[in-house]
Amino acid sequence: MSSQGTHNNVNERIRAESLRVISEDGENLGVLSKADALQLAREKGLDLIEIVAAANPPVARIMSFDKFRYQADKEAKQKNRAEKNKEMKRIRITPRAARNDLETKAKKARAFLERGHRIEVGIFLRGREKANKDFAKQKLQEFLDMLGVEYTVAVGPKYGGRGFSTQIVKK
Repeated sequence: MSSQGTHNNVNERIRAESLRVISEDGENLGVLSKADALQLAREKGLDLIEIVAAANPPVARIMSFDKFRYQADKEAKQKNRAEKNKEMKRIRITPRAARNDLETKAKKARAFLERGHRIEVGIFLRGREKANKDFAKQKLQEFLDMLGVEYTVAVGPKYGGRGFSTQIVKK
């Protein structure tokens, strides 16, 4: 794996002649020449990694490159996990669904809302059901009333394609 590209410059790849150096335990060693900083890192059996290239002088840290890469990957995974956790969940109901089926789906929707997800609730209409839009809207509202959790309607009920859909988020 190349240390160039997504990761920072390491050891001889650092272009700056003077660097603000931070030791492996986080202590600021001050501004050192690249040669002195490399020498110090080699004495400890570690790498010199450029952390902030845009600073003046650039900031470099003495640490194991493998450890640095591991920490960077771990942070990226955590960031992705946090973003993925807030994705949109879809729940589809039909006007002829039995009450217990709706209650089961409402329980699932409640769990999604508690976890902070945005939910799109769609009522799916077939054939002649499309002619009775008021009934479908009423069924959708009944389902939302079943949730038993305070929510905010992010996108009001809209008719499109095969029925109505609305988006809700936890208050």
